[in-house]
Amino acid sequence: MFDRREILVGGAALGLLPIAARAALPVPAGNRLGFDVLLKGSKLGTHVLTFEPRGDGLSVHVAVDLVYKLAGITFYHYKHRATETWSGDQVVGLDATTDDNGTAYQVAVRRDASGLVVTGNKTPRYVAPADAMPATHWNRRELEGPWINTETGAIARPKITPLGVDTIPTANGTTRARHFALTGDVQMDMWYDDARWAGIAFSKGGRDVRYVRQA
Repeated sequence: MFDRREILVGGAALGLLPIAARAALPVPAGNRLGFDVLLKGSKLGTHVLTFEPRGDGLSVHVAVDLVYKLAGITFYHYKHRATETWSGDQVVGLDATTDDNGTAYQVAVRRDASGLVVTGNKTPRYVAPADAMPATHWNRRELEGPWINTETGAIARPKITPLGVDTIPTANGTTRARHFALTGDVQMDMWYDDARWAGIAFSKGGRDVRYVRQA
């Protein structure tokens, strides 16, 4: 079975967004962004983000539910819940819990004068760089700096390479989106149309996994 942690870690790239575009957070219409998670073309579960604007702040709620079954028998389950908190254009906190097939993870992130303080039940306390962002993927700005794995709390910096514009599937047909290849700490491909997250694809154990954006 694939390791869900492959899509919860990330890395760094430089100069991918103009400064003027960084002030406005890419909150989707309807305050919701959802994906069907497909394993070799069959639906494995969902990854849904809901957005709660609050004055000059924003809360982003993440819910990931995956179940792998054969002949009606559950061989793998995964449940992830996270709430990411923003003040203006700066992330200030994160609280996340994960059940990875019976293994429990907890992560908390708080911004103070030293940067983003990360604590977790699997990762010793540390201070992440001030420009680090939780790897929730909805904001393309995360490609500019290190990511904090929202499952384990670990930080990673894989190499990110822009690959131009592709046509990728969605629930409504297709969309044109910018393609980024991640190598090093994690091997996967990500797509964004404008600044909005459009999809992820990766291979684990010979199995192809793809996120297809819902309507």
